[in-house]
Amino acid sequence: MRKFELEHRVGYAETDAMAIVHHSNYIRWFEMGRNDLLRTIGYPYSELEHQGIWMPVIGVSCEYKSPAVFDEVVIIRSWIDRLKGASVYLGYDVIGKEKGDLKVTGASSHGFTDPDLVPIRLKRHSPELYEKMAAAAK
Repeated sequence: MRKFELEHRVGYAETDAMAIVHHSNYIRWFEMGRNDLLRTIGYPYSELEHQGIWMPVIGVSCEYKSPAVFDEVVIIRSWIDRLKGASVYLGYDVIGKEKGDLKVTGASSHGFTDPDLVPIRLKRHSPELYEKMAAAAK
């Protein structure tokens, strides 16, 4: 499977009183990685919305390994783990750029729906997007 990487410098507002990244920010970083993945394959989320495709979150998980800290540069690695007719499953790693240490691993699952949240079969609704996602999953 193809892995997509996005660099991010930890902002002060992303840290807590212990000067480490607050746990909730990793989920936001997964979203940043997911959006970058879509943009890289030629389908920024705005284009999906223009085509009437939404990707609501069905589930998300995150396992914390080591803390990231203010001003540290991290790599948000994202990949398509599984693509099904009406859903997609993504994986994530957040890694410290300087030391290569694993900060978190995670996953998210998303349905494909229309704007009324009615499930759609992506292959039928947008064959080109489906093919690009399928290619990225290999």
